[in-house]
Amino acid sequence: MQAILCRLILLAFCLVLPISAAAATWQIDPDHSSIQFKIKHLGIAYVRGIFEKFEGMVQFDDQDIAKATVQASIDVASLNTAVPKRDEHLRSADFFDVASYPTMTFVAQKVIPSGKDTLQVIGALTLRGITREVVLNVSGPTPAVQDPWGNIRRGASATAVLDRRDFGLTWHKTLDNGVPLIGHEVIMQLEIEMIQAKE
Repeated sequence: MQAILCRLILLAFCLVLPISAAAATWQIDPDHSSIQFKIKHLGIAYVRGIFEKFEGMVQFDDQDIAKATVQASIDVASLNTAVPKRDEHLRSADFFDVASYPTMTFVAQKVIPSGKDTLQVIGALTLRGITREVVLNVSGPTPAVQDPWGNIRRGASATAVLDRRDFGLTWHKTLDNGVPLIGHEVIMQLEIEMIQAKE
């Protein structure tokens, strides 16, 4: 009788403990995510664009987030700035040269907790055949939620600042007064929703 009572107490104790999220694999949901970029035009206003096709996988354990892994790839030809003529120029050899380098990839190398619900994800970005270290400043991941179809989802936001010249995007023109037509600094903004992979 005493043994049964002990088991019941132990079971009740376990039921009230918070559930620990073990290491899990999450797939980026492109239908509910976005990868945007912006760059200064004539030094006075930002021009924005998006990449419409991308995929990625994230693995992490909330109890040891520093061991998280991130892999992502972007179809560079899927860029869209809402101006077809400009998009055609960006896809050309002057910029992304998508005929030779159709894919951009990112692989995390280090994850550093930087505050409450914030991280720095340091990784290797390969663009136009050139690999450089970049830093993503991440807010998240959010707590998990279940969607109406039974999928477990989490989200995160991230920003990064790149110098396009570091990746061979060196096309440059200036006006007669010396003002650059477009800037060198590119700001990336990511809104990511992830679905937990089913075992």
